[in-house]
Amino acid sequence: MKRNFLILFALLLSFISNAQHSLHPLQSYDELTDTKTFDDVSVWEKMKTPTALSWGTTDVRYAKKNVPSLQMQKKFTAKAWKGERINAQAVLWTKQALNEVQLSVSDLKCGSSIIPNSDINAGFVRYVMTDELNKDRKGGCGVRENKAEWDSSVVADVIDINPLLDIKPYTAQPIWVNVWVPADAKSGTYRGVLTVSGQNMAAMKLDIAIEVIHQTLPAPSEWGYHLDLWQNPYAVARYYNVPLWSEAHFEAMLPVMKMLANAGQKIVTTTIMHKPWAGQTEDHFDSMVTRIKNIDGTWSFDYAVFDKWVEFMMNEVGIDQQINCYTMIPWALTFDYYDQATNRIQFLNAKPGEQAYTDYWYPFLKDFSRHLREKGWFEKTTIAMDERPMDMMMEAIKIIKNADPEYKISLAGNYHEEIQADLYDLCIPYGHKFPADVKIERELKGQKSTVYTCCTEVFPNVFTFSNPAEGKWMMIHAIAEGYDGYLRWAVNSWTADPLRDSRFRTWAAGDTYLIYPGPRSSIRFERMVEGLQESEKIRILRQEYEEKGEISKLNRLNKAVAKFTIDWSAKNIGTIEDDIKELNSLLNHK
Repeated sequence: MKRNFLILFALLLSFISNAQHSLHPLQSYDELTDTKTFDDVSVWEKMKTPTALSWGTTDVRYAKKNVPSLQMQKKFTAKAWKGERINAQAVLWTKQALNEVQLSVSDLKCGSSIIPNSDINAGFVRYVMTDELNKDRKGGCGVRENKAEWDSSVVADVIDINPLLDIKPYTAQPIWVNVWVPADAKSGTYRGVLTVSGQNMAAMKLDIAIEVIHQTLPAPSEWGYHLDLWQNPYAVARYYNVPLWSEAHFEAMLPVMKMLANAGQKIVTTTIMHKPWAGQTEDHFDSMVTRIKNIDGTWSFDYAVFDKWVEFMMNEVGIDQQINCYTMIPWALTFDYYDQATNRIQFLNAKPGEQAYTDYWYPFLKDFSRHLREKGWFEKTTIAMDERPMDMMMEAIKIIKNADPEYKISLAGNYHEEIQADLYDLCIPYGHKFPADVKIERELKGQKSTVYTCCTEVFPNVFTFSNPAEGKWMMIHAIAEGYDGYLRWAVNSWTADPLRDSRFRTWAAGDTYLIYPGPRSSIRFERMVEGLQESEKIRILRQEYEEKGEISKLNRLNKAVAKFTIDWSAKNIGTIEDDIKELNSLLNHK
């Protein structure tokens, strides 16, 4: 009997493990079925060969079940700075099933110099379920619990990490290639080959030629761009099924956060209260600080989680320029603490300006200042708020400054003249502008002035159905408008099944994340990195032209950059792509 029980128990554990793997895959997985109409078999049968391969463009999300509309191109060419990452997209399409298809890229060679294939990633672009803008086509915000009400389809976005893929007949399969040119590469043209092979197909090849020019792009940590993509460690714990803040949790987070560091991320997202955004994501944020109200009415604070997270991000990941602490003004004005007298977690309801609110926050801010100074983090830390009304902000600022006048404060929200001077890091919505004199004053004071987008913007955006060029355009737009950088509220707040379904109950698909579990990059994220690189190039060349007195080059560059300030509603996507190509040509001029 005991033996039978153990066998049944083992089978149960195996079932649970398999169910978990199926729900949260990290390696191989099956995509959701597309319910959209697609090219008829007769269209596919017109192919002259069973399988075709060509370079495409990174501006297109190729449809899974349509024959690609492109001219056959066997050679990819590009110019690159030393230290730059270059993206290319190829497409394989077939009218017969292909088994265990795999990708390989040779070293890229220029005489005796090489870009080793260890600096090159080639991955299959996988398809994820997406939806659409709101029915009035004026944005992507609002409840969408019933997925059946929304026009949904699969779109190419996930850049996979699996080395093998079975491809069904009558299918287009995009392939993403990313080349990270070494910073010490010699100038010249580097050539190599992308090879696609499989069990029942002849190997197919495409040529690669990248001309490396004399300019050097600094390491991402040195970029001047103030990038703030909010991290969600709680989503990683849920998806990878590991205990919060365990060694396994940090092991799972490291490659995810390294991707963010390699994009030039400057800020660590921390939370200093329970559910600062009222649990708006699949995995709510919890407090990284433990508050204890002692039996005598005094307060004690434990920073173990906060310290562990910040030290990990700064020391192991390399994101170490700023720590943003959310928030004194949550969406729901409810604040948690452990009450020693009742041995219970209690919640306080209080508004900024009320004595109970001050009594809750002032002791913490005093002690937090002490702790941050002891850790050497005070100068890097801001008390951060998100889209809060001005009257509440004014009350919170009073308490912060009373606790320690040297505290820095940040806000992502509408511009308010009355409080802007108190805000070290002020991020305003896309389409809003700082008064010119205020922007200059903030710059002279060393304050940060940035821009953000969210579910509100129709264009530009990085929904999974957005045009890939939009992500790149947004990054350059920030520089064109004179901002210090860009903020987006979520880089990895994953949905319930993020590899297969990017739709969410509250916003347009893809709004909650840019990096997939695995970790896997995305077309959206890679195009944003391109924009970040080009923003750094703009900064470098502007300085160079000014120092050398090359005014005509500077004027030509600034004229091209100025096109990224124009309202999207006045342009079409083809024009946007042309503007990007024009700027790219100027930035890569030898």
